[in-house]
Amino acid sequence: MLVVGLLMIGAAAAADGLFEAAGAGVARIGLPPRALLLALLGLVALVTAVLNLDTAVVFMTPVLVHAARRCGTSERPFLYGSVFMANSASLLLPGSNLTNLLVLGGAGGGQTMLRAWIASCLLTAAFVVVALRPQARPPEAGTTPRLHFGVGVVAVAAAAALVVALREPALPVLAVGLCATAVRRELPHVGAPTLAALFGLAVCLGALARAWHGPAALLAASGTWTTAATSAAASVLLNNLPAAVLFSAQPPAHPSALLVGLDLGPNLAVTGSLSAFLWLRAARALGADASVATYSRLGLLLVPLTIAGALCAS
Repeated sequence: MLVVGLLMIGAAAAADGLFEAAGAGVARIGLPPRALLLALLGLVALVTAVLNLDTAVVFMTPVLVHAARRCGTSERPFLYGSVFMANSASLLLPGSNLTNLLVLGGAGGGQTMLRAWIASCLLTAAFVVVALRPQARPPEAGTTPRLHFGVGVVAVAAAAALVVALREPALPVLAVGLCATAVRRELPHVGAPTLAALFGLAVCLGALARAWHGPAALLAASGTWTTAATSAAASVLLNNLPAAVLFSAQPPAHPSALLVGLDLGPNLAVTGSLSAFLWLRAARALGADASVATYSRLGLLLVPLTIAGALCAS
C-alpha cells in the first residue's frame, strides 16, 4: 500500500513539474559534473535512510536525471547511481528497508548497522563516479521549467512528513495518494500484478519457513560471509522481501550479515528488490535508457565490493 501511494503521489508531482524543476534548480548551482553527482548521491543516501528506499527511487531518480540533462553531462551515472545508492543506503534504520524490519524488528538498526552503512554508501559513490564517469553532453534545450505549487507538491510534503512521523505510514500515504490522484486526475502505472505476486510469494515462503526450519538451519551452520553471500543470491532469485521472510522466520544466527546480503544483493539484478522495479518504471517514464543487462553488469562488480566493505566495517 505504501508503494502504491508513493506511485500515485509521484505521478501527481511529475504533472506539477516538481521533479523537472528540482533537477533544473540543482543544475543551476554550477557544480562540476563529478561534484554534482556526488552531492546528489549523498542526497539519495539521506532520503533513503530517513524515509525509505522506495520513496528515494520514486522521487529522486527523476531529479537526478533532470539535473544531468540540464547541466550538460551524461545522464547514465546519475540514472544508475540513484538505484544503486538507494539499495546501498537502505542498511541504516529499520524503516529504511522493509527487510530491516523483518530481520531486526523495530529496534537495533542505526547503531548496529551504522559503520556498514557508511562503508556501503562511500564504496557505492566511489564506484559510480569511477565506473560511470560523467562526460560532457549538450545541455537540454528549452526554457527553465517552472514549478506549479499544486496538489502534487503538497502531497510530496505530506508523504515525507507521514513516513518520518509514523511507525506504519502505509495507509495514510495511500490516502494522500488517492486524494492527489482524484484531484490531479493523473493515473500512475502501478504494476499491480507484480506487487500482488511479490506479496503472494512472501506469504507462501513465510508459511513454509514456519513449518520447515531448513533455511534457518542452513544459516545457523554458516559464517557471516557465507550468510551474506547466501542471502544476496536468494534476493536475486526470490526478491529480497520474500527471501527475508524465509530466512527470518526463525531468529537468524548472523542478523547483520543477513541484512547486508538482503539489502546490497539486489544491486546484482533488477529481480532483487521492488526498488529496482520502481526505478525501471521511473526511468522509462523519463525516456531514459535504463538497461537490465547494464544494471547486472555493473552490479557484478559493485555488490562484492560493497558486501565485503560492509562486513569488514561492521
